[in-house]
Amino acid sequence: MKLFVPGRICLFGEHSDWAGSYRRINGELEKGFTIITGTNQGLHAEVNPHPSKLVVRTTLSDGTPFGPFEVPMDREALLAEAQKGGFFSYAAGVAYQVLTHYRVRGLEINNYLTDLPIRKGLSSSAAVCVMVARAFNRLYDLKMTVRGEMEFAYLGEITTPSRCGRMDQGCAYGNRPILMTFDGDRIDVAELTIPRNLHFVIVDLHAGKDTKEILNHLNHCYPFAENEVQRGVQQYLGPISAGLTAEAVEALKAGDARRVGLLMREAQSKFDEYCGPACPSQLTAPVLHKVLNYGPLQPHILGGKGVGSQGDGTAQFIMKDEETQAKVVEIIQKELGMTCLSLVIQAGRRVRKAVIPAAGFGTRLFPATKALKKELFPIMGRDGRMKPVILAIVEEAVQAGIEEVGIITQTHDLGMFEDFFNSPPAIENFNKLSKENQEYSNYLLDIGRRVSLLTQDVQEGFGHAVYCTRDWVKNEPFLLMLGDHLYASETDRSCVGQLLDVYEKTGQSVVGLQVTPITESRHFGCVAGVWQNNRSILNISEFAEKPDMDYARTNLQVEGLEPDTVLTVFGIYILTPQIFERLGEHIRHNIRERGEFQLTSCLDEIRKDEGFVGVVVKGRRFDVGLPEAYRQTMIDFRNA
Repeated sequence: MKLFVPGRICLFGEHSDWAGSYRRINGELEKGFTIITGTNQGLHAEVNPHPSKLVVRTTLSDGTPFGPFEVPMDREALLAEAQKGGFFSYAAGVAYQVLTHYRVRGLEINNYLTDLPIRKGLSSSAAVCVMVARAFNRLYDLKMTVRGEMEFAYLGEITTPSRCGRMDQGCAYGNRPILMTFDGDRIDVAELTIPRNLHFVIVDLHAGKDTKEILNHLNHCYPFAENEVQRGVQQYLGPISAGLTAEAVEALKAGDARRVGLLMREAQSKFDEYCGPACPSQLTAPVLHKVLNYGPLQPHILGGKGVGSQGDGTAQFIMKDEETQAKVVEIIQKELGMTCLSLVIQAGRRVRKAVIPAAGFGTRLFPATKALKKELFPIMGRDGRMKPVILAIVEEAVQAGIEEVGIITQTHDLGMFEDFFNSPPAIENFNKLSKENQEYSNYLLDIGRRVSLLTQDVQEGFGHAVYCTRDWVKNEPFLLMLGDHLYASETDRSCVGQLLDVYEKTGQSVVGLQVTPITESRHFGCVAGVWQNNRSILNISEFAEKPDMDYARTNLQVEGLEPDTVLTVFGIYILTPQIFERLGEHIRHNIRERGEFQLTSCLDEIRKDEGFVGVVVKGRRFDVGLPEAYRQTMIDFRNA
């Protein structure tokens, strides 16, 4: 298994992570608020299980191989190694914590490429810790969420002599910007989605700073201030930093690079004013300020500030676009002789396309399906019109803002769908329609212009059907709906709209969920996980396809549910295009379940790779794939 963990850059709120932790002693202090994002550079590794040892090989950023380091997977041996300090201690510290809480064997890590500068405020040590926690999690399927990996990485790092801040392990979230809130020992994480790309340049100042000295002086200002300098530090790391960070969150969400730049300038100015006097030997930072104020850069940058603990370590700038980013890199490298990293915070991509599988024969509705596809069976819509099931599903997607819909069917069934969506009634029949129905006929043609018909001629399972859409979906997130289910919201936001809202907040794959009696678990895909802060979004830790009651009761219980209930899949998903890579691997290697290529196991792989969230849909699902269920849907759907 190959893994990549980036470094992290702190955009706003440096030092507020540890400052906010002092609230457990002094409740008058402000919470800490920090915005971080992953860098383009980081640690690349190949990981494998080992029967009895922790083995680490690494390649430094200058290409020098280092190691291997080996230690038995024994708690005392790992703890002793962790307490020695140095690079290998971080891996040993995390392994010690994992072994304390889980039954695991060993781990072999080959960190074959490191393109992240070391000791430049980009949290290379935290990246090592996250790498080890993630390797144990995925190789041994420990079912940690990203938050869980972050927590074990932190526990591992503080097992060593390092005394890192709590924000460093936020690199576990990858290149998505996140807002971290620190309140005593409590941490909250909220992912931020931005509407357009933002361009930064990170500069290695090639100078020296003493982070331990900086932290020592600033920590002496806590938990209670005793003089003006200490009150100034608490003022900046408290309400001033909190206010600047709150404004930066809104600027990022709006994609307002100019506003972000102005806030960066203000943050640096106030840091110098309030915190500089606490450690002038380090925070005067002449090299940093020379670069921030370098004349030739000013026409090209929107703002800049120091990074990490501040001092003469690293600087960051924001530009308006890729062209000015390149110009800034050129000036810094040629005129100042410093090394740069280009960083782009990627815009969250909107969901424009929906996929609806409709290629199955419908054996459970035979012989009706010999005459008509089940997706074309009639249903009375909630608007009182008789319509085929597929139209009600397409309307659910389109009314939520979906622009294009791909319906998967077999080649010999294309004509049925083409006639419905693309052909008006014969003129003699059109003239018999009421004016209202004539308008509705034109509306159907407009809907039809959004519909693409895709083919799956060999029935190889749900996963295979989704894979058949890869060339149409391309590299976009997409909505997946079942072709034999209808949905009725219990709120003013449609069922699909509820999932789209969660995707916009998280940028991660989303599955709709419903609470189901455990006695029915064997009929559905089920999930387990941990609620986020407001208990409306579930960080999924496991997908299980139609588990029996014993497995569900032992492994799939979710906090806050009624006893003997589980969370089952509602039938609506928003998936990132990475799902096609996983499905393709299963198809190439002929990995089947119950004779077919399934989706659920690939969803679980996506969960391990990039995280997966769920939302309990406020609404009802109606099945038309079984005779009795179809009969009941005919009765209930109209008034749902």
